[in-house]
Amino acid sequence: MTKQNATADVSIRTRALRSTALGVTLSLVAGTVMAQDVTTTHGYNFFGSLAYGPDFEHLSYVNPDAPTGGEISIWAQGTFDSFNNYTRKGRPGALATSGHEDLLTSVADDPTALYCNLCTTMEYPEDLAWVIYNLRDDVTFADGRPWSAQDLKFTFDLFMEQGLPSFRAAFGAMIASVEVLDTHRVKFHFQPDSPPRDRISLSGIFPAFSESWFNETGARLDESTLVPFLGTGEYALESYEINQRIVYKRRDDYWGRDLPLNIGRGNFDQIRVEYFGDSTASMEGLKAGVYTFRMENSSKAWATSYDFPGVTDGHVIKTELPDGRLAQPQAFVFNLRREKFQDRRVREAIGQMFNFEWSNESLFFGLYDRVESFWGNSDMQAKGIPEGAERGLLQTLVDDGLLDGSILTTEAILPPVSGTRRLDRRALRRASALLDDAGWEVGDDGLRRKNGEVFTIEILESSPAFDRIINPFVENLKALGINAELDRVDPAQDTQRQRDFDFDMTTHSMRQTYEPGSGLLQWFGTEAMDQSTRNLMGLSDPAVDSLIATIVAAETQEDMKDAVRALDRVLREKLFWVPQWYKNVHTVAYYDQYEHPDPLPPLSLGHLDFWWFNQAKHDALIASGALR
Repeated sequence: MTKQNATADVSIRTRALRSTALGVTLSLVAGTVMAQDVTTTHGYNFFGSLAYGPDFEHLSYVNPDAPTGGEISIWAQGTFDSFNNYTRKGRPGALATSGHEDLLTSVADDPTALYCNLCTTMEYPEDLAWVIYNLRDDVTFADGRPWSAQDLKFTFDLFMEQGLPSFRAAFGAMIASVEVLDTHRVKFHFQPDSPPRDRISLSGIFPAFSESWFNETGARLDESTLVPFLGTGEYALESYEINQRIVYKRRDDYWGRDLPLNIGRGNFDQIRVEYFGDSTASMEGLKAGVYTFRMENSSKAWATSYDFPGVTDGHVIKTELPDGRLAQPQAFVFNLRREKFQDRRVREAIGQMFNFEWSNESLFFGLYDRVESFWGNSDMQAKGIPEGAERGLLQTLVDDGLLDGSILTTEAILPPVSGTRRLDRRALRRASALLDDAGWEVGDDGLRRKNGEVFTIEILESSPAFDRIINPFVENLKALGINAELDRVDPAQDTQRQRDFDFDMTTHSMRQTYEPGSGLLQWFGTEAMDQSTRNLMGLSDPAVDSLIATIVAAETQEDMKDAVRALDRVLREKLFWVPQWYKNVHTVAYYDQYEHPDPLPPLSLGHLDFWWFNQAKHDALIASGALR
């Protein structure tokens, strides 16, 4: 079970693999070197070459002859009251940015590169002091108005005026100004002390917004709205019913349909999202054909709920498709802003009480592996005792008094291994000793107190599917003398309380990238601890900040990886998380009317991106009564 709804891992078209705002840190240089050491190129990759040359015909993993038409429908949990996900106000609807395109885009088989999407080429000098984007002159918005360099400058200014404070701080430190050179030519000037590796990649994530539309409507980036911002993307909102469904329709007049980047993609005429209160209700919706594609995030449901007639009759395909991405570091996280969690011994004790081995056998049907690292399933995961350059980085932090010397002689921390009984007595004894040492003593009533205060923990959660996982954890904590309980709320409350950092513990997914950079500041940096919900745990540690700075400044890929391994080791040593679980496959079920390239690219399932609709199969489902 992953902590996400069915839409969290998918996106439309050019946003398919893009991480959110500061998560994009992909970089370097490819192209033809021109006079005066200026490079002109169609793509950018700081640490290597580009997989696709300037004259490629289509992406290697798509079907260029895929038919267009039909509908794909998915589900989402909870509620929505906005189509603006650039603000903390309101709860945005699923796929709210589906009508937006970015200046640059990533692809599923070249994870450390960015390619021109709304531009034809980019130009930059060797020192990366600036970049010029030569914009496409045929980009149009959904209402037909053209997009220009002035619109791009307006978008930057808009984000700097009305964007989230953490966004403004990060981008203001990176981009000094944006200059319009002519109608389709714009220049970004970078701050001289900003990390060169992240400059172009961060300048390329801005969506295409229309200055005239914002002026006409009075829309604001910092306010919730049920009127989506006008975009240039292939899909646009067609209709919605609050908390019931959202329908996006493919534009017949989409400007970029024939671009090589887009061949074989965006094949569905319509994408529909059906809303349900919980996973159980949504499962019934799948059985009834209310929607037709489901990413299954519950191991119990995957093992026990797919014996309905649609599957047994062959009308619904239940399958596992490979997932080659980094292992998602999903975990319970502590709110370190609260004094009771600032003692590492307390956090270690609580972590001992989550029995993954029992959970996997009894609750997950053995389908999961334990999360061990923030960069699992890659060579950036810290292992064993530090050696070489990684050890050198850690030694410096030890010498500066920022880390204890034991980190140099201790193997990278792994989660505790428990027995097959829910309450592991050895773990209980270890945890009890830790809390005793931390001053939390057991009273006559069996509860632990310190300075007269009972030790209480509330675990914030919005999904009923997590009840069966959290409740045994709660019982184990009670056996330790902690007054623990599950605090289950509705999704809107969950969103707001996380934004307000109003929780003891909650589940957090901290998916990282193959080329970490400035985005790490949002996940783990001190400056973001009270601004960004990425740093939901409120981590503030000088050793972590120092290693992030080293990663951002790395000039070679090996230097970056050494520093990432050191950071992974230090983050795990801080024990601000209780690691949960992951699997290396996509577990999906869908009505047999969709097809996909075989093989799929390792880094994207792509069901809303490059799958397609088979009309003949759909007609057969209708004729059989499997769909209406």
